[in-house]
Amino acid sequence: MDKRLIAERFAKARGTYDREARVQQQVAEKMMRLVLQHTGGDAFHFRNVVEFGCGTGSYSSILLHTLKPETLLLNDLCPEMEECVENLLVESLISERGQTACHGLVRFVAGDAEELEFPSGTDLMTSCSTLQWFNDPAAFFARSHRFLKPGGILAFTTFGPSNMHEIRSLTGHGLDYLPLDEVRRLVALHFDVRYAAEEVVSLPFADPTAVLRHLKLTGVTGTEKRTWTRRRLQAFSEDYTRRFAQADGNVTLTYHPIYIIAQNKTL
Repeated sequence: MDKRLIAERFAKARGTYDREARVQQQVAEKMMRLVLQHTGGDAFHFRNVVEFGCGTGSYSSILLHTLKPETLLLNDLCPEMEECVENLLVESLISERGQTACHGLVRFVAGDAEELEFPSGTDLMTSCSTLQWFNDPAAFFARSHRFLKPGGILAFTTFGPSNMHEIRSLTGHGLDYLPLDEVRRLVALHFDVRYAAEEVVSLPFADPTAVLRHLKLTGVTGTEKRTWTRRRLQAFSEDYTRRFAQADGNVTLTYHPIYIIAQNKTL
């Protein structure tokens, strides 16, 4: 996994991500509903929250305004994402000065979540659409167990093997997505899994070129290093249309989100 390239692609797409990432936004909204549903519905016990892989801050805003934590630590691999969550940092600063009682202290820390030391005694570690970029999810779950307080919650979404299968089948490039059962098994080594589910979402596009544009504008091309020559683009478009065209003339791109909510085992 070339994390330098991943960071570079996401940094370039930070101005267009929110507009293009329709599925990721829906996943973030659903994740928040699931967290409340499967942790007793009591938002106020999440005093100290960590979000790893915060990106442009769509899920961050939902966390801040729904849970109203005392502290919210936002982390992303790309330092440039700090500018995307600047409005949340400003809200936190205003709150700290006593002008509003809505939110607590929000901080941003750039770095690789697989290497960072997050605060111990955290109530909730959470993320949307990030874990699929990790080199060693099993090691990360073990480390998360140490950062969370006993009974604390790990809640995240990732993507399963059907995710963007159209692209992988035509280019041979893509992430090695773990199936739901394997993700659940790895989490269960350190946590009591409260909820585990998956879904498949197909997005329609006018043509294969629109699919590629969508991927570029969301930054999720971090494993692709080859240049798109005119010949390669034409062959790709023809194959994509032949294999994935629908009756209405559109082509599809598949997303395969996985949802996990787990409680830290007490020692």
